[in-house]
Amino acid sequence: MEKYRYEVIIYWSDEDNSYVAEVPELPGCMSDGTTYEEALANVRIIIDEWIETAIEEKRAVPEPRGKLMYA
Repeated sequence: MEKYRYEVIIYWSDEDNSYVAEVPELPGCMSDGTTYEEALANVRIIIDEWIETAIEEKRAVPEPRGKLMYA
C-alpha cells in the first residue's frame, strides 16, 4: 500500500459476514476478510492486480487523490 496512496474504506458487512475493503478511486477494486487486518492485507494485493490489469489492457490508472471522504 505504501507505493500507492489510494484511499481505502473498510467496513463490516452483515450480509457478507466479513470486513469489506473498497478503493473508491479504482472502480470495482475491493476485497474482504474475516478480520480488519485481513481485509486490508487482501486489498493491497487487489490494488496491485487492478493496476497490473489496467496496464495490460492499456487503460488509464488514476492518480491517487488522497482523502476523498469525511467522517
